[in-house]
Amino acid sequence: MLLKIQFQTTPEQAKDQVFLENKIRKELKLGDANFSFKWNRRSIDARKKEIKINCSFEVFLDGESIPDVPSFLPKNVHSEKAVAIVGSGPAGLFAALRALELGLKPIIFERGKDVRSRRRDLAKLNKESIVNPESNYCFGEGGAGTYSDGKLYTRSKKRGDIQRALEWFVHFGATEDILVDAHPHIGTNKLPQIIVAMREEILRCGGEVHFNAKVTDFVSVDGKISGIEINGSNVLSFEYVILATGHSARDIFELFVKKNWALEAKPFALGVRIEHAQSLIDKIQYSGRLNDEFLPPASYSLVTQVNGRGVYSFCMCPGGIIAPCATSDGEVVTNGWSPSKRNNPYANSGIVVSVGPEDFPHDTSPLACLNFQREVEQKCWEAAGKNQQVPAQRLVDFIEGRKSKDLPETSYQPGLTSTDLNAVLPPLIAENLRLALMDFGKKLYGFMTNDAVLHAPESRTSSPVQIPRNEDLQHPDVKNLYPCAEGAGYAGGIISAAIDGMKCMDEIYNTLSAT
Repeated sequence: MLLKIQFQTTPEQAKDQVFLENKIRKELKLGDANFSFKWNRRSIDARKKEIKINCSFEVFLDGESIPDVPSFLPKNVHSEKAVAIVGSGPAGLFAALRALELGLKPIIFERGKDVRSRRRDLAKLNKESIVNPESNYCFGEGGAGTYSDGKLYTRSKKRGDIQRALEWFVHFGATEDILVDAHPHIGTNKLPQIIVAMREEILRCGGEVHFNAKVTDFVSVDGKISGIEINGSNVLSFEYVILATGHSARDIFELFVKKNWALEAKPFALGVRIEHAQSLIDKIQYSGRLNDEFLPPASYSLVTQVNGRGVYSFCMCPGGIIAPCATSDGEVVTNGWSPSKRNNPYANSGIVVSVGPEDFPHDTSPLACLNFQREVEQKCWEAAGKNQQVPAQRLVDFIEGRKSKDLPETSYQPGLTSTDLNAVLPPLIAENLRLALMDFGKKLYGFMTNDAVLHAPESRTSSPVQIPRNEDLQHPDVKNLYPCAEGAGYAGGIISAAIDGMKCMDEIYNTLSAT
């Protein structure tokens, strides 16, 4: 028999198995009955001074054992129908894993390098400001998700798909905590080995993964995909192609424009990445409770409306690091990530302003928002000395419009250049940021400190372009081409991208089954 129960505890009690067992026994009036239990859901309630843990459990009676996490059950696909997958980010990998379940042969083409080789390029980017346009924080095995924190929560309502995606992560090496926590997180330090395990499974079952294989063209006949061109010369025949290239593959968007295939400018958000001391965020969020072994490093989520425009925190990273995420020379980009323990001394988050095609009436092209994004990144690169340092400013100095005389230490390895961001960022961004940050300072007492530093820009929040698709997820101009996930404008994070990858593979399977 399965029972469910919810209650609140202190943080200490939530980690005490004996207390939890006695609490469940008492609440359910189980007497001397034997039972086992497992966490179903866990979240922190820090709204009041006395912090509580919201606990939800599944309780098993009558000798019933706790069920194992469902296994991933692939098929041997060595000789099965092949599907090309362009990109090995979360969408591409989960599309490939779903293909193994369905009995289709996934063949992944990744413009970048494998995880181990990719690390060397990231080291050069951090230490020497050398940008490899094919191997960086956005391009390479695992995509941007490999080195962008590993947060797994999503606003998607399709809980079943979310559960399956989380269970696959556990199967390939993630801790079962991600099945329980309200805001599950793997950590950038642990994601690479999980990604490698996924790749090895794809290869073992008969799929293929090709690195340094950049798709440079699509071949179509009579409005139907017939192949892809690799690295400018090698054309391979495929009847079905999933396009999962991520939000920074600008060459793909430009290729669509060149081919006159349907493409649309899409709203996105752009701003700065702010960094505080993690101890300050803990103090603010945990009512002064510091260095608590029973509580994780604190996070925050902020949103406001300024002049009818949304401004909000994005990808908040407790105990995190700010990373250089440019994908080509002549631009600077920031993003944030955290290790699994979230034990670095800094907390960082994007603070971004919503923008859309209507903000650029002079540019009616489908690349209008992308052009704005690129212009900001290039201007910031110039302002910081034409390298991977970022223009930066203390928070109060930015609000009051003065260049910072000095800057504190930062987690951003390439370094900072003191700049008045009011003169670097477009007025559309700078003016709304100032007002929003002042509002956030009222919501979180202590947030408004001159020890906090703004790093500019945070610009790759989502794709500034959307690739249209029909109800069957195919591009309206090219049959059997499936635009997918973040790069096509249909996802916003690891889990939602993974779900969209699985959906696209399901559609291909359904099409094949119907013929």
